[in-house]
Amino acid sequence: MKSYLILAVSFFVIAAQAENSVEIETGADNTAIEELNPFDENIQQKLEFLDQLYTEQTGLSPFLPTMTNFLETAGDCYRLQCSVYARVVKAEQKLYLYINGRLDYTWNVSSGGAGHTTPDIDTHPNGRIYDKYTSTKFPEGDWNGLGNMPYVVFLRGGFAIHGTTYGNIPKLGTPASHGCVRLHPENGKIFNRLVRQHGVKDVWVTIE
Repeated sequence: MKSYLILAVSFFVIAAQAENSVEIETGADNTAIEELNPFDENIQQKLEFLDQLYTEQTGLSPFLPTMTNFLETAGDCYRLQCSVYARVVKAEQKLYLYINGRLDYTWNVSSGGAGHTTPDIDTHPNGRIYDKYTSTKFPEGDWNGLGNMPYVVFLRGGFAIHGTTYGNIPKLGTPASHGCVRLHPENGKIFNRLVRQHGVKDVWVTIE
């Protein structure tokens, strides 16, 4: 069982260096700092392995406490009824962040580039949330040691809202991601902390 588990997750390695941190190993031979591919046909299996090993190695849950039963906790609010509402408009490459019904932030984003179009999504975050998410090829990424997808908040499967790297910051405002919604890392931190503060049942995300 132990050898099977090691083999099965050879593509992924968990690092328990920081609160809710995950380290992803990639064998890709290129100079780009890589992100998780949400279109991977095995994405759910890979995410489940990450969750399982993270819990085994750290004793912590990769999900927010309110996610003990998603079906019971979700659905308490909808869009602007929620304390936090993030509306991503792909045609504008903007994220409009409403707090308590008021538009407080407007940010440039990058949704999926050619061949990786971000799907329309209308949901609560699914509760999987990390601060650090990095590749062993680039062990600390290039944003304050928080890796290539800092402050990631997952929405559905492998699709997420997360901060990006220094090299990708100039691309914000244009479609350029692998399918997720990229933000400036400082803006990603704001959204991540709001989700942690209010919990998934009081946060809604629309991607249109």
